[in-house]
Amino acid sequence: MSETDQVSAEAPTDPLADVVRAALAGPQRSFGEVRGRAARYLPDVTPFASLPAEPDEQDWHDLGTLVGPGGVAVVVGLPHRTAPAGWTPMMAMEGVQMVGNRLETRPDPEAVRLGPDDVEEMTALVERTRPGPFLPRTVALGTYLGIRRDGALISMAGERMRPAGFGEISAVCTDERFRGEGLGGRLVRAVGAVVRARGDVPFLHAAESNTGAIGLYEHLGFTRSRTTFFASYRAPLDT
Repeated sequence: MSETDQVSAEAPTDPLADVVRAALAGPQRSFGEVRGRAARYLPDVTPFASLPAEPDEQDWHDLGTLVGPGGVAVVVGLPHRTAPAGWTPMMAMEGVQMVGNRLETRPDPEAVRLGPDDVEEMTALVERTRPGPFLPRTVALGTYLGIRRDGALISMAGERMRPAGFGEISAVCTDERFRGEGLGGRLVRAVGAVVRARGDVPFLHAAESNTGAIGLYEHLGFTRSRTTFFASYRAPLDT
């Protein structure tokens, strides 16, 4: 980001109300760009972006400048916004944000640290299980842990967005052949231990429709913080 962009990246009062802007105004400043009141992660990191609660035409213009002509942004936060002419709505999903104040964290003896050399295998697991977006440099956002069997990666979880004081647990997924063994829960606790060791509070997002995952997270000690929304938009070609 430029010096001007850094100055404009003011963190929201409630970091969990606008997690993208809060993260890019703080611990993850180097992973994104800010222009005016719009912010987004770099395109090889994660597709998430931020707009103010009531964006005006300038805010949409600034977001379009960040993502480029025809670029796509997944805006996190308030309900589906009415995009101005030229923008194409692509997806809207209601989600739930959950905070792990009661999560019992602990390292897992079978978990191994994953890094850039594991991205190809991590991406393949994500494509099979669909926990959410995972891009070439997502792994750089925090600690990712995995469990291997016979050398193959069968389960993983890690940290994604990090607004000040919090760490988002993400990419929780297990190969279908090994589901029912509690691997996802073990890795959530293990990644949560990393977040807590840093002095932060674990949190996560889930689709409102994914009642199985929500039930698991509640069992682990997460409680609902708020309803949130994920909406993707394609910028005009003449941005």
